[in-house]
Amino acid sequence: MQIGLIGEGAIGRYVMEQLRLRGLRPQFILTRSDHTPDHSGDAPTYVRSVSDLPSELTLMVDCAGHSALAQHGASILERGTDLVTLSLGALADETLAFELARAAERGSARLHLASGAIGALDCLRAAKVGGLETVTYTGRKPPKGWKGSAAENVLDLDSLQEAAMLFQGNARDAAVRYPKNANVAAAVALAGQGFDETRVELIADPTIASNIHEVHASGAFGSFHFRIAGQTLPDNPRSSALAAMSAVAAIEREIAAITT
Repeated sequence: MQIGLIGEGAIGRYVMEQLRLRGLRPQFILTRSDHTPDHSGDAPTYVRSVSDLPSELTLMVDCAGHSALAQHGASILERGTDLVTLSLGALADETLAFELARAAERGSARLHLASGAIGALDCLRAAKVGGLETVTYTGRKPPKGWKGSAAENVLDLDSLQEAAMLFQGNARDAAVRYPKNANVAAAVALAGQGFDETRVELIADPTIASNIHEVHASGAFGSFHFRIAGQTLPDNPRSSALAAMSAVAAIEREIAAITT
């Protein structure tokens, strides 16, 4: 199985290391940065264009965010290469979602949406079959987790003394306004009621040290409440460790004889 990665940020580096530990060394890295060729046996080949990737590549994994999925996703799928992405929030753009679906059809490839930093999506997908009435996602992070986002225009993150709401609305608006922070909201929306019907609350909370994600859902199945407190990657407070782990898990599912 030949695997390539898009991006080499905090998530990309984590995925690369975990794949190496599992004997699944990524052979190619698609990145905007220039790299001096490394001819050692374990070094991946760095490329700057989808056209530079070999035709025998089996799977690409997007670790680089919404803009990378928009730039490269359709080209990768159209050439017949399956793609795993963590950039679920990008699918709030209906035009992009349509382009990716069409490209996958033309290339007989699949776009796999990694679960990211949230769980219980299998339960949500099952509940959708019987009919969902309400789905609400609440994302709570320390103020530093919102640095570099639109939250800085809403709250004074440096002087915040108590929890404060920075966004209330639907998942589509959340994904557009907070593209680096709302992939979880998008994952919940795609598994359940969709972007426009899924309610989202985003909160900056100086009293917590981890990222807390909650899903409340009700419908014909009954109701459930899921909560997870996740840690960030050590070198990037905006990147969820569980999101990086979910990318590795998605790759493992692709090569497993039996999957869950």
